Formats: sequence, structure tokens, C-alpha cells
Amino acid sequence: MNTLYITGAGVSAESGIPTFRGRDGYWTIGSTNYTPQEMATRRMYRDNPAEFLRWYYQRFVAYRNHGPNEVHHWLADKNLITQNIDGLDGKAGNTDYVAIHGRIDKMALFDDEELPAEMIDAPWDRVDEAHLTDSLLALFRIDGAPRLGHSYKPHVLLFDELYTDNYGISEAQQRMFEADRIVFMGTSFSVNITQMALMIARELDTPVEVVDPEPVPVPLSNVTYHRMRASAYVREQQA
Repeated sequence: MNTLYITGAGVSAESGIPTFRGRDGYWTIGSTNYTPQEMATRRMYRDNPAEFLRWYYQRFVAYRNHGPNEVHHWLADKNLITQNIDGLDGKAGNTDYVAIHGRIDKMALFDDEELPAEMIDAPWDRVDEAHLTDSLLALFRIDGAPRLGHSYKPHVLLFDELYTDNYGISEAQQRMFEADRIVFMGTSFSVNITQMALMIARELDTPVEVVDPEPVPVPLSNVTYHRMRASAYVREQQA
């Protein structure tokens, strides 16, 4: 059976990384001056790159040395799309997964969203925290405003950006259409990619499973709920 796994922040929460929409989630707690929905945008990167880069560094990059948990290791040889940007699936050994929202450990030239972008390692480990703002701007080649084709942008999908092939959207859709079963693990179904998967599952009558201690009801008839954490589900599959 060709099973497609689609994972969300609940999977990485077991590695000590905050979720996005929980009480202490990334999208729940704002910065001093901006909401997360204002901060995590291409517009903010263009208009206030120093604030943008500091925000990403202090929120996401602080967890860059966290390691994968047993769920990531179990998924290492699986057909996988992840919404997470932490790169833990790669650390666990999955070499063929789709990081549909990007990866915080990568960056790419700031350019037209539709143009192919080469990903390179982000220089977070070279940041001088004693001179945080100047260091970040220098490492991302930003002098004043970001310049197309010159400055670098963290390889993360922002609220005002589109799913493109730089984030693997064509590959993700193909995997959804080819799946005999789709298993959602640790996701709140609050982003477009999960809605896309549900629409395809409805169209093809693909069986769907939802793994979550408090699963969101899914408006499909062919759904099985596993009311447990992802780690408990994995142990159950291994038993």
C-alpha cells in the first residue's frame, strides 16, 4: 500500500519544539510591535529586514540543535510531506521528503517567487549575537533594503507567498493523487496544504487517518481517528 504521511507541528512538539497555534505557539505569541501574521511576511522582509531576521532567529533558530524523536526516525523511510520547517526529518535520515513550508536551516536568493531557487545552508551558526542585527543583515547580504538576486531570504514559506515548486508543491500534489491512504499526524488542518490533501482524498475516496490526541473533525466519510500522540501511534504500528 502506498501510504502518504502528512505531518504537522504536533510531531516535532515531542522534540521540545513549540507548536504554532497552541497556547505558547509561534503564531499565538506576537512580537513587541507586530503580530506573527504581520511579521512572517514577504512584505516585512522587504520593509523591515532587521526586525524580520531577528524574529526568525530568536524564535525558530533557537531550536536548530534539537534532535529528531522516535516519530521522525520511524518516518525516515516513509512517503512524507511535512509542514514543519525544523529539518528534523532530514536529520532522521529521510532523503526524499517534501518540506512544503520550507526549512529554517536553508536560505535562497531573494527573487521572483516563480523562479527556481537554489537552496544553500543558512549561516545561523555564524551569527554574532553581541551584534545581532548587524551580523544578521551582513550574513543575508542586506544593505538597506533586500535586493532581488543579491540578498538572501530564509527558505520559509511566508503568509503572503504562494506554494511553488521551490517548496515542492507539484511533487506534493502528485504524491496526494497517487496515495492509497493518507495519514495526518499532529496537524490542526489550518493551512492550505492539508485542505488540498483533503479535497484530493474526497475526490478519489482515499482512506484518511488522523493521529492526534484531540483530532480536528474531518468532513469525509472514510476517516479513522487515532486519539493519541504520534509516538504512541508509532509504537502501536511497531507492535
